[in-house]
Amino acid sequence: MRAGLAGVAAAAAALGLAELAAVFAGARSAPLVAVGGVVVDHVPAGVKDFAIAAFGTHDKTALLTGTAILLGLYAFGVGVLAVRRWALAVAGIALFGAVGAAAAWTRPGAGAGAPVPALAGAVLAGFVLRHLVRLTPYSRSDEPADGESRRRFLKQVGIVGAVAAGGGLAGRWLTARGAATAARSELTLPAASGPRPAVPAGAQVNGAVPYVTPNEDFYRIDTALITPQVDPATWTLRIHGMVRNPITITWADLMKRPMVERYVTLACVSNEVGGDLIGNALWLGTPIKALLDEADPLPGADQVVQRSIDGWTCGTPTAALRDGRDALLAIGMNGEPLPVDHGFPVRMVVPGLYGYVSACKWITGIELTRFSDFDAYWVPRGWSAQGPIKTGSRIDTPRDRTRREPGPVVVAGVAWAQHRGIAKVEVQVDEGPWETAALAPAVSDGTWRQWTHTWDAMPGQHVLRVRATDLDGHPQTSEIADPAPDGATGWHQVTVSVG
Repeated sequence: MRAGLAGVAAAAAALGLAELAAVFAGARSAPLVAVGGVVVDHVPAGVKDFAIAAFGTHDKTALLTGTAILLGLYAFGVGVLAVRRWALAVAGIALFGAVGAAAAWTRPGAGAGAPVPALAGAVLAGFVLRHLVRLTPYSRSDEPADGESRRRFLKQVGIVGAVAAGGGLAGRWLTARGAATAARSELTLPAASGPRPAVPAGAQVNGAVPYVTPNEDFYRIDTALITPQVDPATWTLRIHGMVRNPITITWADLMKRPMVERYVTLACVSNEVGGDLIGNALWLGTPIKALLDEADPLPGADQVVQRSIDGWTCGTPTAALRDGRDALLAIGMNGEPLPVDHGFPVRMVVPGLYGYVSACKWITGIELTRFSDFDAYWVPRGWSAQGPIKTGSRIDTPRDRTRREPGPVVVAGVAWAQHRGIAKVEVQVDEGPWETAALAPAVSDGTWRQWTHTWDAMPGQHVLRVRATDLDGHPQTSEIADPAPDGATGWHQVTVSVG
């Protein structure tokens, strides 16, 4: 048991040192993050769907925790080997370092120092393991396994664990206080060129989620295990590819461009029927159409590939960015600079398209190309190349499996069909007739629309369903489909007990 604990302590020391080294080598070079990033990049779409369904916006925490647990088990085994065959333990430590270094080296944008944290951690792990193993009764025949030796061993393990934890936390803290965080705190957003759109009176109905989603509650789904820290002072955006006039703009250039404010509802393709991976915010940014017009795309350039600082890509139909919808290169969210988690300093916001084909965070590149020539990040993993948001609706109140008293019960929720708009929402109780709900006003067809309906509840157990129809006259389908490959479908329903 002591030998296994020695192995775990040595691994903890390695990770603590690696986190500190990653402050200088790059946050994504830390072994857990680097290996986790490789896992994210190669995980099958079904596993990704399961992770989001099971853990929601905590999927990254779950992945890092799981990776740490597996490493702990591996380290325990290396510790056991160390008291029997030291050479095998050294090989195990070397394998740990090699895997971490290779993962860091192959991450997009990795610098020359990317392998250093994993390698430095492996060297330290070897020294720590050697020291702790010498304190075990298996390696010292002249020392009995008495209480004093056990206490000395546990004290040494505790010291190693405390130092490792301190180093790891310090590394994460320093990473989180990077240039982007500091720059964001000092940034004053430019004024919009026109008035802020007014939220109509009555847009918010009782029982539904807030019409404008607070930044801290806005969903976050992306592949970045560590939030990229992009300093506006060094940020550039290159627009190139199938264009007549390639453009590179700096942060200073962007600040000189006209800015507009628009309410836009974003949705994740992984959102299950009735799910909460959808939110509405006020975005400040410059229209992307004007930038594309300046670049002057060549005929046939039907895809706009956006690239994030961490190498992630998404492909947006060129036509969708030039058809007049409020597609923005955004720098602000709900009256403040973009949160770092949501893409600071610059991200894309496109109404009517799922995020995996449009909402690039930490954006640094735009390439005009063809769908036939390039598959963005999620396409080879089984998702459709173009992701128009499907008409959807959700019941926010009453919640599923709740109880109500007989009499009038308010049923309320949201419906969305971004870029098309909502024309009608209907509610059904059990297998009865569909009844039209009252629609609240909305800022535009780029945002969700809230609705409410009064139900005369009778004693018993009842099933409530909701469906929406968009302004093109297309009703929400009842066909049940999983999120993959292009968005979930079906009618949201809740079961309510009355009496």
